[in-house]
Amino acid sequence: MVNKIGFGLIGTGYAATRRAEFLAQDERGRLVAVAGHTWDKVQQFVSTYPARGCGDWLEVIAHPEVDIVIVATVNALHGEVVTKALQAGKGVLVEYPLSLDYLQAKYLVNFARQQGLFLHVEHIELLSPIHQVLREVLPKLGEVSYGRSVNLVAQRPAPHKWTYHRDLFGFPWIAGLARINRWLDLLGSVERVFGAYQMQGLANGYYRSCWATAQLSFTQGTWVELTYGKGESVWENQRHFSLHGSQGGVIFNGDQGEWVTANQKQLLPLPGRQGLFHQDMEQVLHHLLQGQPLYITAEASLEALRVATALQVSAQSGQPVTLTGWEPPGVN
Repeated sequence: MVNKIGFGLIGTGYAATRRAEFLAQDERGRLVAVAGHTWDKVQQFVSTYPARGCGDWLEVIAHPEVDIVIVATVNALHGEVVTKALQAGKGVLVEYPLSLDYLQAKYLVNFARQQGLFLHVEHIELLSPIHQVLREVLPKLGEVSYGRSVNLVAQRPAPHKWTYHRDLFGFPWIAGLARINRWLDLLGSVERVFGAYQMQGLANGYYRSCWATAQLSFTQGTWVELTYGKGESVWENQRHFSLHGSQGGVIFNGDQGEWVTANQKQLLPLPGRQGLFHQDMEQVLHHLLQGQPLYITAEASLEALRVATALQVSAQSGQPVTLTGWEPPGVN
């Protein structure tokens, strides 16, 4: 291919590395420019994945050979970086969330649509083996009445990094938007939410532990409970996901799943999650070059962000939020 799509990369962490790895082996695109948190990390990155190292992310956006900007940096910067990229006429691939602020995210989705610019919010969990199994099993469950997910990460001592910073990481259900989005993908629209949240050991914006709970009441009648916790006050790593219906249930603990009915239990083993960022990049290139639809729209991610923002408002007020026609006036 003579004219490869030029990608600019803002970030040098795990997700950024996986995307650079993909571009290094795919002839349809090339990595043009990279910016990151520190110059040392940028230099190390471009020594492995050749590209122009930039001292500032604005340089990446301004590079004339960059067609698509990949945003894989601190959550708190997503909205600002995406705004500058779209205003510069560049397409954008951003790790969720699009922004920590729903109203800004809504503006960006509308702006991209009006200008005819590419905007993709990554949600690789929808590509995961567990989600594909859930989609396949869901019609067999009958009337689904209840769902539950638990994500606990024990870390002692808690790392002094942005993912443990109140403002840089953001409200847990917004920062971890995929945990909301995958339920919407399976069950549809949410009617009512209630949330609670606490941080422990807070000093200079950094915390040692955080806990968040969410209750989602779906329009079609299903009730879902979610729990998220990480840090020093968590004493067990746990990943649980379950759906319970009138004709059966599906229960995952880690990557081991069971399909349960009145007459049988059937194991649902899963392969690993390797390659999900590569799958996302593959879909992006198919969309850009061949017009194939992506596995998620920016509008679907925006709706998940609206639900997550309602949970933030609920956690702050101590009251449930009804979502019909609801939009936040602004959340601090």
